[in-house]
Amino acid sequence: MDIYQVIDHAKFFEGISQSSKQLLSKHCLPSQRPKQFVLFHEGEPGEAMFLLARGRISLHKLSQDGREIVIKVIKPGEVFAEVTLFEKKFYPVTAVALTEVLVLKLLRRDLLDMLRQEDFRNDFIAMLLRKQRYLADKIQQLTSQDVEERLRAFLIEQYGKREQIQAEINKKQLAAAIGATPETLSRLLQDLKNRKCLTWKQGTITISPAFWSI
Repeated sequence: MDIYQVIDHAKFFEGISQSSKQLLSKHCLPSQRPKQFVLFHEGEPGEAMFLLARGRISLHKLSQDGREIVIKVIKPGEVFAEVTLFEKKFYPVTAVALTEVLVLKLLRRDLLDMLRQEDFRNDFIAMLLRKQRYLADKIQQLTSQDVEERLRAFLIEQYGKREQIQAEINKKQLAAAIGATPETLSRLLQDLKNRKCLTWKQGTITISPAFWSI
């Protein structure tokens, strides 16, 4: 695997210099893990950030009554757990592999060493600001769009506009990811099926072109 190429194609690292990407590639540790593997648990000491190179990863928290609440589904090219490098000493979520995954792990101590270099530090700060803007946009999306719009946005973000999708997550996890209850999602899926826009059967989502143009 070419670690530099993975970093170069990651949206999180867009705009940083070639030298900064090369520096990152020298410190990232590749790790392949099977489906259902737990990369880290909520509350564990945070020692690293991660870049997903292949597969899908679910980030979830436990509610007070013990329910798993999906915070985000990570797709290839996305970074996660970077909050532990600066803001928190412990992982705020649990990360579980939904499929077999390949991740690049960047240890906190290595990143802190790199941040002593001014050029890399400036690049990294710019990356974090872009991530903050992304999160602000996601909050706006959850508060201003209805459930069908959030479902459409989620599918586009994760898979693009396809006619058929092999979903790595179940309906309960998807509902949490788009900020809906399982019951609300079930009603929406039935409505979309009746309208011949979308069907979900045994993990396969079949979508008509009309769904994307609504």
